[in-house]
Amino acid sequence: MSTILHQPLRILVTGGAGFIGANFLHQIVPKFPDAVIVNLDKLTYAGNLQNLHAIENARNYRFVHGDICDLALVQKLFTEHQFTTVVHFAAESHVDRSIHSPIDFVRSNVVGTASLLQVAKDFWMRFSSDMQKFRFLHVSTDEVFGALGSSGTFSTETPYAPRSPYAASKAGADHFVRAYAETYGLPVVVSNCSNNYGPYQFPEKLIPLAIVRALSRDPIPVYSKGENVRDWLHVRDHCEALTCMLQYGLTGETYLVGSAGECSNLELLRVLLTILDEELGRPSGSSWELITFVKDRPGHDFRYAIDASKLITELGWTPSHTLEEGLRTTVRWYLSNPSWLQAVMDESYRTYMKSQYSTG
Repeated sequence: MSTILHQPLRILVTGGAGFIGANFLHQIVPKFPDAVIVNLDKLTYAGNLQNLHAIENARNYRFVHGDICDLALVQKLFTEHQFTTVVHFAAESHVDRSIHSPIDFVRSNVVGTASLLQVAKDFWMRFSSDMQKFRFLHVSTDEVFGALGSSGTFSTETPYAPRSPYAASKAGADHFVRAYAETYGLPVVVSNCSNNYGPYQFPEKLIPLAIVRALSRDPIPVYSKGENVRDWLHVRDHCEALTCMLQYGLTGETYLVGSAGECSNLELLRVLLTILDEELGRPSGSSWELITFVKDRPGHDFRYAIDASKLITELGWTPSHTLEEGLRTTVRWYLSNPSWLQAVMDESYRTYMKSQYSTG
């Protein structure tokens, strides 16, 4: 590992009540005990404060309920905490929802990112002349690159070609981040990751949805013939990569995060359901019969695959989970946390959140 280039001291995490953001906070709150860590989250349907129960009373952690588009609130937080570090997760992230409500994605992902950048830029230009004392880490997706055929991988040189409203909104956010770096010199690092899975994932996504459906022996919907291919990345490996970029990554650089966990949706489900059957004591593979093919969604990208060699070579990161190991730990987590899952399914987590958050 190279020399630390940035030491996070006062950290703003946006969207930290969501799936990836919560896992990231679980990692950095104990890792940086002397830092001040503020989690700003709007708490849309996929934001869940129960994801953060284990750290909510940590001395170095504070939650603020609010919207990154609220310039006055974000300015107030910067003034109060004098942030040295921004880690930006906050985004609408489900492709299917973007097809039905694209303007919501433009507001959250494009306008929200631009608003956050503006406040961060003003603060940085006013108070910090040292490039290494401030860092804006923008967390994005490989979907901005469009679709691959049967071969090849995405790299940092791949041109943008988004094919869904979600991907287009994240591409717009990426472009704003780079524009603020080029125009104002804001010290940024950009991350584009492959499909994440693991603890605390909202069960509209394929893996937790399949687990939920299989537990109740309900049909598991799969688009078309299940031939679409994704590179599956365990969320905790992703968070390790982000922490690595935060401390050791070069400003102005983009790093792609993937784990070479490439397989089709159908192959993935067969491995996942076999593991689930084993953990539940069911006949091996008996849950395969729940797989139900449904009409494909519009603009469904055929294949994604990541070339993470830059991150591995330059920053020394490597994933800790193989796909099968990661799926097994994920299944065991969901089986071991039935109260969390029930609260999400019956939406009682919303009642819990209203009793917990404060604004400002």
